[in-house]
Amino acid sequence: MRCSMDYLPQGGIFAMLESATIVVKGVLCLLAAMSMWSWTIIFWKLISLGRARTLVLKGNKIMEDADSLSSGLTAISKTAGSPLNRIGAAAVKEYRVLEKSAVSASHKRRLIKDTLRRILRQKVSSEMKKLTSSLSFLATCANGAPFIGLFGTVWGIMNSFHAIGTAKSAALAAVAPGISEALVATAIGLAVAIPATIFYNFFLGVLNGIETEMVNFAGVFLNRVEREVSWVEPSSKGGERDYAQSVSEAAPSVQE
Repeated sequence: MRCSMDYLPQGGIFAMLESATIVVKGVLCLLAAMSMWSWTIIFWKLISLGRARTLVLKGNKIMEDADSLSSGLTAISKTAGSPLNRIGAAAVKEYRVLEKSAVSASHKRRLIKDTLRRILRQKVSSEMKKLTSSLSFLATCANGAPFIGLFGTVWGIMNSFHAIGTAKSAALAAVAPGISEALVATAIGLAVAIPATIFYNFFLGVLNGIETEMVNFAGVFLNRVEREVSWVEPSSKGGERDYAQSVSEAAPSVQE
C-alpha cells in the first residue's frame, strides 16, 4: 500500500498551497495577517506592560517611603512615563481648581475629598484603558482563528468531494490534495489561536496587578492628604491660606 503522502503535490507544502482554491488561499492569507499582527501586539505589550508594571511598583515604593506627600509626588514626577505621575498630577490639578471655590472651609474639605476620590478613580480607569488597548484583537484571534481555519477545512473537503464526483472515482489520489489543503487551514488557524490565547490570559494577569498597584497608590494619596493637609477653619489666623495651599504646595513640580 502506498503512503498517502505520495498523493500530495510535488514540492511540499508550498506547492500544495499554490494548487489550493482561491477561497482556501484567502483563508490562509487572512490567518497569516492575523498571526503577524497578533505577534506584533504581543511583543509590544510585553515591553509596554512590563515597563508600566515596573514604574507603578517603583512609584508605590517611593510614595510609601516618602516622608511627605510633597516629597513623594515630586520624586514620582521625575519618573518619565509613569502612570502614577499622571494620576497624581490630575488630582493636584483638580485640587488647585477647587481651592479657589468660594465656600466655607468645612464644606470645602468634604468637597475636595469627594472630588479627589472621583478624579483618582477616573484616572485609574483612564490609564487602564490605555494599557488594555489592542488586547481585544488578541481575544478575537483566540476565538475566531480556529473557526476561520475550520471554514477553510470545510471548503477543502467540499472540493475533495467535488473531485470525487468529477473523476467518478473515490481513489485516494482524487481526494488527498483537497484534504491536505483543508488540514493545513485548520493547523494554521490553531497556530494563530494558541499563542493569542496564552498571551491574552498572561496580559490580563499583568493588568490586574498593575490596576491593583494604581488603586493602592490612590488610597495612599488620599490617606496622606487626610493626614498632612491642614484642614484649618478660615476663622483661624492665616487659616484660609493654609487650607488653600496645602496640596498645591505639596507637589509644585508635578506635571501632566
